[in-house]
Formats: sequence, C-alpha cells, structure tokens
Amino acid sequence: MLVVRSALRFILLLSACRVCSAQSDLPDAPNPTFLGRWTDFYRQDWHPAPADPNALTPPRRGLPSPLESPPFPSSDWSYGGSPVIGEPDTNSYPLMAALNKPNTRTKLYGWVEPTLNFTNSSHRNSPETNDIFSNRFEMNQFVVYLERLPDTVQQDHVDVGYHLTSLYGTDYRSTTNKGYFSSQLLDHDRQYGFDPALEYVDIYFPKVAQGMNLRIGRYISIPGIEAQLTPNNYMFSHSLLYSVDPFTDTGVLATIKLTDKWLVQAGVSASHDVAPWTADARPAATVCVSYTTQSVNDNVYLCANGINDAKYAFNNNQQYDATWYHKVGKTWHVATEGYILYERGVPSIYSNIVPEKGTNGGICAPGLQTCLTPAYAFVNYVNKQLGPHDFISFRSDYLNDKKGQRTGYNTKYTENTFMLSHWIGSTIQIRPEVRFDHAWDRNAYDQGTRQNQFTIASDLIYHF
Repeated sequence: MLVVRSALRFILLLSACRVCSAQSDLPDAPNPTFLGRWTDFYRQDWHPAPADPNALTPPRRGLPSPLESPPFPSSDWSYGGSPVIGEPDTNSYPLMAALNKPNTRTKLYGWVEPTLNFTNSSHRNSPETNDIFSNRFEMNQFVVYLERLPDTVQQDHVDVGYHLTSLYGTDYRSTTNKGYFSSQLLDHDRQYGFDPALEYVDIYFPKVAQGMNLRIGRYISIPGIEAQLTPNNYMFSHSLLYSVDPFTDTGVLATIKLTDKWLVQAGVSASHDVAPWTADARPAATVCVSYTTQSVNDNVYLCANGINDAKYAFNNNQQYDATWYHKVGKTWHVATEGYILYERGVPSIYSNIVPEKGTNGGICAPGLQTCLTPAYAFVNYVNKQLGPHDFISFRSDYLNDKKGQRTGYNTKYTENTFMLSHWIGSTIQIRPEVRFDHAWDRNAYDQGTRQNQFTIASDLIYHF
C-alpha cells in the first residue's frame, strides 16, 4: 500500500502542475532544472502547440501504418518478438527530457497503473485477469524500461539493441516464469511481487532479405492480440483467452521481413513460462508467418508456438494460434484471435499423482491416471476511434477448458466487455469498462460459488 500511496501522491502532484501550466505560457528555452524540464514536458504534452504542416516525416521503410497511436495501443498490426522492422524510433519520454537527453537512443522510461474494480464476487475474480482481487484499489503495474531499439530503417550495417524491464505490482502474476523469482507466486501466493519480465538483446541484420531481427533472452510469448505490459492492450482487463495462454519464453527468435507484405519467424525456447535452468525446461520450436495486404486493411498472423512432444511439465502447452486484423473505413477496425492449446499426460485430479506447483490437474475420465487436456478459445474486438484522444471497444470472448487444467473448472466460459479509452496528451490514459462473465456448465467464479460475474473497473496509466 505504501507504493500505491506514493504513486497517487506523484500523480496528484503532476496533475496540479498541469492545472498551473494551463495558466502560463510555454517556456521559450529549456528549463535548467530536472523537475522543471519534467514539468515542461507534461505541460507541452497536455497543451501542445499547433502542428507544423511543413515538418518532415521520419523515414519509414515499408507499408504505411493503418492506425493512429494514440489513441490505439499501436499504429501497426502487431507481431511479437521483434521491433517493427523498417519503423523509426520517434518516441520521446518525460524522464528522458528531465534528464536533458531527449534524443538519445538509449531510453529510460515507464509508467504507473493504479486500478479499481467493483464486482459481485467477494473473493477473487479469477479466471478474469489483471483485476484478480475482488473489490480492490491496487497498483497493477509499476514498470521501468531501459531500452535501446536497433535501427531497422537503415540497410547498411548490423545494429544492436537491448531491453531490460523491472515490473512491480499485482500483475507480476501474469508474467511469472518458473525460475525467475517465481517463489513469490508459486510458494507464497503474494498479492504484490516483482518480476524482470523482459530481458533480451536484439541484433539486426540488414542484408538478410529486407531485414532480420534476432532476439536472444526472455521475451513475451509472441502470438496474439494482447500482451502482459498494459499500454500494449486495448482494454484494462484481459480476455479469458489471454488469461490461460503462455506468458513469457526464454530463447532465441529470428524475425525476417521477406517483403513489405510477408514476414516469417522461427525460434527455439525452453518451453513456456520456465527458465532454461529449471527441471521443467523442454526445447520447444516456434514458427510464425504474417501477411499484410497492400491496402494495409488486413493482416493475418499464424503461429505454431512452443511445439515439442507436449509431455506434461510446468506450462508445457502446445499452442496453434491465428490472429486477423481488419480495418473498415477510417475509424473502425476489428481484431480477432483463436487458438487450440493442449498438454499430454496431465495428472488426473482423481489420481495420486501430485501436479506441478502452480498448475492444476486434469479432470480426466474415471480410471485414468493422466489425460490430454485441450482448451479452445476465441476472442473478437470491435474498435471505433472517436477522435485523436478517444476510442471505444467491445470484446466478445469464448473459452472451453475441457478438462479444467487451465482454470480449475471443466466448463465453457464467455465474457463481454465494453470500454472507453481517453487520453490526456500522450502520457495519461484512462480506461473504464463494464464486463459480464458466464460459466456455462457449472459454478466457476468466486472460487467456484458463482456462474455469473459482473465487474465495473478502470485503470489509469501515467507515463513517465
């Protein structure tokens, strides 16, 4: 709670600066002090000068971006495991301006995300993810990035980037990887925890096709619409599809841009959500292909993710995933994803075999000691841009956890969520939402006491 109170005081201080800045003119010269430069960045972000129509656009190699960001999380149809090859790094951050290094390639930045939820469940909202704890005000993410993006626009020389992440908050539960400080969750089930969620090096090879990025280290499991770091998502809460799929991998991944339309990826990891030095590590292959139409109105992204013998181990899930993005007119687009997920030889809850700590056994047929545990999921987002700072989104979600291995209950789930996103400049985002969940075959919410769950929630993301 000390972290939450400190973050709130920080937010209130900067908000007060915003009110004061509205009554004064922008400075003509850089402020000589750290706090002054920090305040000036927010003042100019919240009250920007008119855009210069003669300003030069940074060079970009590839198809144009289909979306505006803000208000959307990204301006491009996303793929995991690599920066967007051919896209320049034009981002600027308040902390770097305060350090008087706004234009350096190595950047230190992050955000705080206080959240609030009200629900008819009295214990936990699981399998709803991110607002897991019912009727709470809490700090979901306090994140610091140290990052250098490789220059993938140029095609002359090999370039190197890196990324280090420090994450503290309740959302460490959605990034925990066995072997990386995992006892916080697996042994102690702590509400708050720390996780070095992303730790990798990028090496860019410009002469391989139209560019290849080689990522080495720990990275987000690459398929899908949603990701663990909250600014990368349309909504505050996550879909059920996301809540049970792989989170992070440790390995090597090559991303090759064949043409402006085609991109392929191939890599090997230690399997999902485990460090290579743990006994649960299993060599696993990932292969993906992405295709974008010339109009940039459509993108299809197919992945076979973490494929090996599927033998039971900590989250050794086999995932076959498909994502489709489709833009309708200038302000509408849809994002759709589906997958099949399974693991072999999962211990039955009726057997005397103890499952891995932090995982569930399978609800297998009587007499079986182990069984195959498939799960099927589908999610669809419909997004409408209202203006440069606002969009609305409606999500429909389906999960069939056939043997209960992913959620603890063998049932079909659906959820529907409506959300409004509002930006203040490019540094504050507020995302209130209304959500309804239903378990179709048995009570599966509020620790198995409810079939229905209704949630009203919101987060606030304050970038620094």
